[in-house]
Formats: sequence, C-alpha cells, structure tokens
Amino acid sequence: MCGRFTLTVPLQKIEERFDIEDTTLEDYEPSFNIAPGQNVAAVINDGAKNRLGVLTWGLVPHWASDPNIGYKMINARAETAHTKNSFKRPLETQRCILPADSFYEWKTENGKKQPYRIRLAGESLFALAGLWEKWEKKDGDKRFTCTILTIEANAFMEGLHHRMPVILKEELESTWLDPGIQDHHALQNCLAPIDSSIMEAYPVSKAVNNVKNNAEDLLNPL
Repeated sequence: MCGRFTLTVPLQKIEERFDIEDTTLEDYEPSFNIAPGQNVAAVINDGAKNRLGVLTWGLVPHWASDPNIGYKMINARAETAHTKNSFKRPLETQRCILPADSFYEWKTENGKKQPYRIRLAGESLFALAGLWEKWEKKDGDKRFTCTILTIEANAFMEGLHHRMPVILKEELESTWLDPGIQDHHALQNCLAPIDSSIMEAYPVSKAVNNVKNNAEDLLNPL
C-alpha cells in the first residue's frame, strides 16, 4: 500500500516537470509527511493541457452516501480497479498524477515497525498514478478526492512490503493523463512496477508515524 509520501520541491519545479499550463494550487508549501485525508497537489489533463490543482486524498465515489468512506479508499489495486464500482469510472476518464519525491513504508524489524523513506536515485520528482472523483450532495456540497494505485512490489520493494505505489514511467505520463484514452489494455501498460535499479531506501525516525510531525528533519537517515 501507500500511506504516506513527500513533496518537498519548489512549486516552479513541479510546474516545469509536469508541463503545467494552468494552476489553481494556492498557498503551496513543501510537505515532508503527507497523509490520508489531507489535500494534495494533483495533475490532470482537461483534454488540451495539464492543470495543477488540489484533491483530497481518499477517494469518495460519486454514489457514496457517506463521504467518510474516503478514509478506506486511499489506495486502489491496479490489477482489479477496472472491475470495482468505486474505481471503474474514474479509471476510464478521471486519471491523475500526484507529484512526489519519496514515500514511506514500514518494515517489521525485531518485532517493531521501522519506517523507511523510499525515493528514486538522484532524488528525482516522480508521478504517482492516481484516480480522482467528484462527490456532490443535493445541498451543493462538493468534494474532489483521489486515490493512489498500487501494484505488486518489484524486487527492490519486496524486502519492505509486498505492495508498492505505481510510479509512472515518464514516457507514459501523457498516456495516463489523456482522458481520450479509455482502452483498458493501453492503461494497464502504464501500471507496471518501476525498475528496481533506480530506487533507494533508508530508515528514518519514527516521528514520521505521527501525522502532526511535518518537518524537514523527518527526511534525515538514522
């Protein structure tokens, strides 16, 4: 699964990396401990250009009666998303990218869970594959939410967890974002584990366990 990640770079770098032409992202600040239920930076394509805005992490299906269901939908299995009522529609036309520069995973060591920070070599920005949804009540209350797709761990991640978030290959990002592409097989080609050779990880402080902690020193290796 993917339950925490980071986005620590300046806004300009995000806009350049993902070819953003339009943004509604206000009051952006780097975050060292992004958690479910929080607002996250997200990239969508409106059919003509890439747009950067905000979604709440935890997908609320359009048919849900209770928006709190989103806390149970922070991740979607890439292998079966096309068969699930919650994810089938957004997989077809409401795909997004969540920019990130690392994510956290917990490994059991000596009976205790030790958090690790996982990143790409060179501390590169990367694209987490996501789905977004619009939920609206009759009184007009609207919520725009998202989930992160996960897949079976690659060789690098197997020692930490049996699942991992889908990190899109850069050359497939435009395919993933294109709302005009709805072919299941074309989309599945985007949802493969990234090459193990470009990943690295190191243990970090257990302070990351508390979502209230969001300081740069969380990134420091033990």
